[in-house]
Amino acid sequence: MIPASTPPNPRLCGCDEVSERGLLSIEAALGCIDASVTPLRQAEIVGLYQAKGRILAADVLARSDLPAFDTSAMDGYAVNTDDLGATAPVIVPLDGRSAAGDTPKTLRAGHAQRILTGAPVPRGANAVLMQERTTSTGDQRVALNALPQSGENIRTRGEEIARGDTVLAAGTRLSARAIAAASAAGCASLPVRRRIRVAILITGAELETAGDTLQGGQIWDINGPALHAALQARDVDICSLAHCTDNADKIASQLEILSGKADLVITTGGVSVGDEDHLQTCISAVGGEVIFAGVALKPGKPVSFGRIGGCHWLGLPGNPLSALVTWQLFGIAVLDRLRGVRAKRKHSYVISAVPLDHKPGRCEIRPATIVGYDPQGRAIVTCGSATHSGRVTNLPLADGLILIPSDISHLPEGAMLDFIPFDQNDGENG
Repeated sequence: MIPASTPPNPRLCGCDEVSERGLLSIEAALGCIDASVTPLRQAEIVGLYQAKGRILAADVLARSDLPAFDTSAMDGYAVNTDDLGATAPVIVPLDGRSAAGDTPKTLRAGHAQRILTGAPVPRGANAVLMQERTTSTGDQRVALNALPQSGENIRTRGEEIARGDTVLAAGTRLSARAIAAASAAGCASLPVRRRIRVAILITGAELETAGDTLQGGQIWDINGPALHAALQARDVDICSLAHCTDNADKIASQLEILSGKADLVITTGGVSVGDEDHLQTCISAVGGEVIFAGVALKPGKPVSFGRIGGCHWLGLPGNPLSALVTWQLFGIAVLDRLRGVRAKRKHSYVISAVPLDHKPGRCEIRPATIVGYDPQGRAIVTCGSATHSGRVTNLPLADGLILIPSDISHLPEGAMLDFIPFDQNDGENG
């Protein structure tokens, strides 16, 4: 039996106050991104069928009332309750038929009109009695076995939205649900922010394209295909995918070229403090600015962020799990800020199925898999006993990331933890 537990600090990982000297907390790093990135303002018009995943550049207003007229919510008979007397059943003559798409008709006094769901309510009628409460007499009359209330089973004009109402706010990511609302509002096309232009620069002399023959100390490149897939899921314009050896002059040259045509340059590798880690000095060499370098995070400690002129730079570590974790935490935040999206990052509290040990100093992030739910409906997760920054083959089995606070050395089975689900745009809806 997993015991109940007290929620951690409601901030992202509860470790703002305790971290390795000189390193930002996750929240502080996200704050730097929020303060440093200005949303793109350029917009374009796209049709509804091309709008999935895009970000609205302006509010969407209803072009008419919805419903545009009083409409029947049921199959049945339209009547005027003032004509029916005080007791049921009442036998009344029929006065035609109305179906969805028909022009509104007029109901004669003392009559009932056959009406189908979605049809305009005839003038002179103020209620619809569902057909299950009627009996056809077979002689152009109908027996009303109950007396409806005025307004019964009628969707009144404008009850959902009125003409000019805001249906979707600027900054909304256009999911299928949002596109349904826009279509209901009568919009055939929508103003959206232009796609963010992103360039990827993979650094490392040891990297070779996956599937090619490896020689000497070469390894296959994981970060290029993984980041390319992650960015495709975010509906951006990937304007370049480049590779570069660990040569400062070549890296600087690539940064200068890529920053001239992209809104965001993402690099992998070269952001630590080794002899072949040149990214920070290269950013300075091309006139850029490093806004932060290093976050109290495991894996992903060297992650860095800055700008080169009007282009932003996100420096991810070279180890593939570190790169994907820091992309999940910071890359999506940069893209959302560029798009003008201020939605809070989705995270929840989960229960650990196993005890966890951790070396204090940095917030540790581990891929975790949901293995069940407790009686209160909370997800129960399990994860490895340690984080290995170079291992990704078990990632397809994980549902998200748990965050172990930096000041915690041990958590018992049943401890409650922050949980970040993997990016829901990665192959799913937007």
